[in-house]
Amino acid sequence: MAYVIDKDTCIACGACVGDCPVEAITEGDFMVIDPDKCIDCGTCASVCPVGAPAEG
Repeated sequence: MAYVIDKDTCIACGACVGDCPVEAITEGDFMVIDPDKCIDCGTCASVCPVGAPAEG
């Protein structure tokens, strides 16, 4: 199951974007993970300073 970003928690710092090995995260007012690209590796969750990504 793909990770999802809690938009209320996300501070749009971009820390997760560069670390995603499949480029599944896009920037905006908050980060968004494309569920079709996400490989459920958890890298985004491990680098996020506020814990916004979580398993969906």
